[in-house]
Amino acid sequence: MRNSVIILAAGKGTRMHTEGAKALHTAAGRSLLDWSLHIANAVDPVEISVVVGHRGEQVSASCPEAVSVVTQEPQLGTGHAVQVGLTGLSAIDTTVVVLPADMPLISHESIRALIAVHAAENAAATIMTVELADPSGYGRIVRIDGEVTGIVEERDATDDQRQIVEVNTSVYVFDGLLLQAALARVTNDNVQSEYYLTDVVEILVSDRHTVAAVTVPTHEGIGVNTHAQLAEVSSILRGRINMDLLESGVSMLDPMRVYIDAGATVAPGATLLPDTYLLGTTSVASGARVGPDVEATDSVIGADATVKYSVLDRATVGPRANVGPYSHLRPGADLREGAKVGSYVEVKASIVGKNSKVPHLSYIGDAEIGEDSNIGAATVTVNYDGYKKHKTKIGDRARVGSDTMLIAPVTIGDDAYTGAGSVITHDVPDGALGLGRSDQRNVEGYAEKRRRRAEEEAD
Repeated sequence: MRNSVIILAAGKGTRMHTEGAKALHTAAGRSLLDWSLHIANAVDPVEISVVVGHRGEQVSASCPEAVSVVTQEPQLGTGHAVQVGLTGLSAIDTTVVVLPADMPLISHESIRALIAVHAAENAAATIMTVELADPSGYGRIVRIDGEVTGIVEERDATDDQRQIVEVNTSVYVFDGLLLQAALARVTNDNVQSEYYLTDVVEILVSDRHTVAAVTVPTHEGIGVNTHAQLAEVSSILRGRINMDLLESGVSMLDPMRVYIDAGATVAPGATLLPDTYLLGTTSVASGARVGPDVEATDSVIGADATVKYSVLDRATVGPRANVGPYSHLRPGADLREGAKVGSYVEVKASIVGKNSKVPHLSYIGDAEIGEDSNIGAATVTVNYDGYKKHKTKIGDRARVGSDTMLIAPVTIGDDAYTGAGSVITHDVPDGALGLGRSDQRNVEGYAEKRRRRAEEEAD
């Protein structure tokens, strides 16, 4: 069976009260459109057509190159949208899956079941349905002797039909050729003057074609039309992600307080503590301990590393490295095996070599630190002259004294030292001590002189 997919992503999302396209709002690290594409891939489609409308250029730019993008303009209803979507397919003699771009909770299992039932029953159309305790506002699935005979909208339903709890989710599978023929017969003779996709079902039934339905778990039918619904589906998606990780062997002290994007990966044997955020493409290796209070975006955390109370942005933390508390690793921060970056340390575009330590209160920017070196408290690599960034190089087994200002470009050699409180403006050779401070001078009786002066000024 050859499958094609049409994704309806033209909606404005009026109730979200934002200017952007609804399909580009994100849930658990993916846009709603990306979730739809993820769902579509479950049926191994030969083609995907995405129908755009509001903010169409933005939505188009977010689509993979292999996807066909077509524009619905003007927007004349769901039937019209699917008709436009068919123009994005090179062939329609396939099974055509129609997905809204605002239902990210549809599981791969459910969409595959929909395809399987469609094939088994040789159906012209198969509808994904859910059962709701309160079906108000939804189109009801009308059956006679178990067979689907139509979809009736709330405003057109009889009192008996309003008691039906099985409702339409707007997810369908169609025989492509029959879909095209039926769409040509749909009219806009209704209050909204729109072409409804639900009318296709009525046409197919009237032509004595089989229309099937598959009922899926209720939450899979949640569509996103408000920020409240977006938050709801995001919570469910995060719950799925966390449960999969727990079952794989990841430890979480409190899964309800761990937030992991769909693009992040965590290896079995890792431990995630509360208020950990793994965003983007962040990866965590086995044995690592992350949290509490860690935000890591597009970062790598190596095996047996520890990161706590810190922010990582496009940073790399090597095996057995130690980060935090209250560290900030900015883009290009690269901590090698066993390195340490401690309290109130910021690292940007720098290598901290194997087993080297920057324990506290320091800024390391545009620097390269060798192995087994120690950087004293309040050290700053002064990398910017107001026009360009300059490089600081610190060798192996170096000892940089506390409160050292390293004025780049500058090199501190292997086994070299700098005196505490120094301003280093020239290279320090291997094994040497660099001092850059004035001699101390004590002024005797200074406190008494200050006291007398204050008294005289008061008089």
